[in-house]
Amino acid sequence: MANLQSFQVPMLNKSNFDNWSIKMKALLGAHDVWEIVENGYEEPQDEAALSQQQKDRLRDMRKRDKKALCLIYQALGDDDFEKISNASTAKEAWEKLQNACKGAEQVKKVRLQTLRGEFESLHMKESESISDYFSRVLAVSNQMKRNGEKLEDVRIMEKILRSLTPRFEHIVITIEETKNLEEMTIDLLLGSLQAYDEKQKKK
Repeated sequence: MANLQSFQVPMLNKSNFDNWSIKMKALLGAHDVWEIVENGYEEPQDEAALSQQQKDRLRDMRKRDKKALCLIYQALGDDDFEKISNASTAKEAWEKLQNACKGAEQVKKVRLQTLRGEFESLHMKESESISDYFSRVLAVSNQMKRNGEKLEDVRIMEKILRSLTPRFEHIVITIEETKNLEEMTIDLLLGSLQAYDEKQKKK
């Protein structure tokens, strides 16, 4: 029997269920308890009626089930533990986790679709200041990132330049022709546009 402490138990978080479950299956398999998580075991109606051999087998099943449950507990933070704290077997705990995480993934995908639509339809309003518009774009792009979108700064800057009001047309052309957006930061872009805006207002 390998010492449980010598194994690094992978921790489940909000976004890693698929990878986590692969690692956990391997770990539970190494401890010879994955089968009991996958298939569960039957509790007898009347334990007294069992033969000694059946009682020994039942005791072994219960012990392996508790061991599997113990390993699953070690891989969870407090929030995830709450989701399965009333599960009586390792199989039940595993299924509850699976349902909770898959459900959360679906919600995230739907949310991301909505946010992508919002991002694409963003346009600066005539009455809006450049910094307010930047804040609006960044609010949506940050939410997209939190929901799993890989959004590069360059893509955000391109979006901003495409969706400014016509009064920024000259500076947009200049920036696109002379500056490499890959080497620019969002703050730098904001600074350039604000400086241009101030100059225009003075004219």
